[in-house]
Amino acid sequence: MSEYNTSDVMEELLDHLENDSEDGPFAHDPSIESTLTPIWREIIFPAELTALHCHPVFWGRGVERGNGEPVLVIPGFIANDLIMLPMRQWMRRIGYKPHAANIHWNTNCPEKTATKLIRQIESIHRKSGQKVILVGHSLGGMLAKSIVQKVPELINRVVTVGSPFRDIVEAHPSVTGVWDYLKIGQGKLVGRDLGASCGTGYCMCDFVQNMIAPRQVDVPQFAIYSRNDGIVGWQSCAEEDESLNIEVNKASHMGLAFNIGSYKALAKRMAQAV
Repeated sequence: MSEYNTSDVMEELLDHLENDSEDGPFAHDPSIESTLTPIWREIIFPAELTALHCHPVFWGRGVERGNGEPVLVIPGFIANDLIMLPMRQWMRRIGYKPHAANIHWNTNCPEKTATKLIRQIESIHRKSGQKVILVGHSLGGMLAKSIVQKVPELINRVVTVGSPFRDIVEAHPSVTGVWDYLKIGQGKLVGRDLGASCGTGYCMCDFVQNMIAPRQVDVPQFAIYSRNDGIVGWQSCAEEDESLNIEVNKASHMGLAFNIGSYKALAKRMAQAV
C-alpha cells in the first residue's frame, strides 16, 4: 500500500468502524484477504528439506561466502528457532555469524516481538561493531521490514523469504483462521498478548503502520519468493523493483526455508556489494 499515505488508510478504517455490522468492528479486516492458494503444494516441503541435506550447497560448496557478518534469522508464523536451525548452520558454514531470534513460537503480538528483536539487534551491533543482516521467513520477513524502519542505522540489509509484506496480505483461510483463533484463545505459550485488533489494519501499532505505509529508508531490501507458494499470494511477497527479487522455481511456502534455490539466492543477496 505504499501508494497511499497513512491518513488516507486510517480514514478508510475509521469509516469501516463506524459502519460495523453485528459481527463486530474487527469482523472484516481490509488489510488481509483470504485467498484460496493451492495449499496442497505444501506437502512437498519434507522432500525439499531432504534434498537440501543431500546437496553440496548445504555444505557450503558453490555459493558466495561471507566474512563474519552478523545475521539475525527470524522464523515465520507458528514457527520457531529450531525450524530455522538448518539455515543458521548453513550460514555459519559459509562464513557468517548467525543468531537465533529467541522465538519459541512466532505467535505473539508482532509489535512486541519486533521490540524484543530490536533489543537483540542492538546487543549484536554493540558486541560485533557491525550492522546486522536481517533474514526473515514469512512473518519473520514482515517483522524485519518493520524493524528496518525503526532502526535503519543498525541494519546492513534485509532479505525476506516468502513474506507477504506488499499491499494487502493474501493468505489461505486456514492461516488467517489460525491467527483469529489464537486471538480468541490467548494461551500462555502461544497467542499471548494478542488483542482483538492485533496484526490487523485496525491496529495503531508501529508494526501495522510500517506495513500499511512504509517509509523509504536507505537500507537495501531484497525479496525471495515462489509462484508455487501454497500459503500466501506470491505477488505480495515481491518488491516493486524487480531487480531486487529472486524467484525460486517450484518451492513451497514452508519449503522456502529449506529449498536449495532459496539458499543459493540467500548466499547471493547476503554477499552482494551494496
